[in-house]
Amino acid sequence: MGKGRLEAFSDGVFAIIITIMVLELKVPHDPGISALRELLPVFLSYILSFVFVGIYWNNHHHTLHAVKKVNGRILWANLHLLFWLSLVPFVTGWMGENHFAALPVACYGIVLLGSAIAYTILTRTLISLHGTHSTLAQALGSDVKGKLSLACYVAAVPLSFLSVWLACALFVTVALIWLVPDLRIERVLNNAQE
Repeated sequence: MGKGRLEAFSDGVFAIIITIMVLELKVPHDPGISALRELLPVFLSYILSFVFVGIYWNNHHHTLHAVKKVNGRILWANLHLLFWLSLVPFVTGWMGENHFAALPVACYGIVLLGSAIAYTILTRTLISLHGTHSTLAQALGSDVKGKLSLACYVAAVPLSFLSVWLACALFVTVALIWLVPDLRIERVLNNAQE
């Protein structure tokens, strides 16, 4: 079956997730700078989550651009990814409202880990349909970035109970690794078109 409905539905869910996150930013009633200082943890958690959702949207777009079709297993794998991403607004708000306390940061890490595992399952399911010599399989290769991300999330969850700032540093590290859209897919697609 075609991939158009999967892409459209996913794009809608990504848009809703970002909308929910921004609606959680409450406007202060005090016009002073101190009111903004109080909102800093909430705003920082929003920025981090916005970047992560943007990264997933970007890479999801590139990944689906590299494939021709989907099947029922891929639809479920995609829903699995969207489930984990739909939890991002909750853990973002919880982490920000509680000024990066250990348990909310750990739960944030669990949601990011769940999202990363779900994305890995989605890409592996797509590769199983399209073959190990497909454009996507060639582009992902051994997926060092994906494996490094999973390792960072696994480390960040227990680390959050020792040092939330080190755990958050691991989150930021993963975001920096993925900030640029996955150029591996663009390179393979460009080479295929030449």
